Amino acid sequence: MNKWTSNEGDSFGSASGQPGNPISRPKCLLPESARQNDGVGPVVALDQYCGKLLVITLGITDIVERTGLTVSVWGSPDQIEWKPLVTFRQRQYCGVYSVLLNLAIDPDVRYLRAHWNMNRWGKGERTPLCGFEVFLEESGARVSGSALA
Repeated sequence: MNKWTSNEGDSFGSASGQPGNPISRPKCLLPESARQNDGVGPVVALDQYCGKLLVITLGITDIVERTGLTVSVWGSPDQIEWKPLVTFRQRQYCGVYSVLLNLAIDPDVRYLRAHWNMNRWGKGERTPLCGFEVFLEESGARVSGSALA
């Protein structure tokens, strides 16, 4: 998944390969890392993604058996007042999961951050362990980008 993440959001061309309509690279909300506790990620400025339809992707690379991971994305206009915008349903397996986030209905949102909660059940060690990352991209970027290949 790391090959897709970038904090930059640069443009790398257009679907036709000609200058013009740029395609944005995914923006990292939460870098890939192994985590053992609930937490909150860093504040990420939306920049050119404000007011757009976004795809939020959760990539789970490692997870201990009988561990549940719930990830939500929160938004803020000012980094003071935060509200939940979208929540992935609880996941227990490695994989790549995506949800849409329509910021056109929340045009005041200028910043995002990821929140996560883990739980563990059953016998044995009760400490959860999960490796995951969260990134965003504009809806349609994957389709447009595939035309470049």
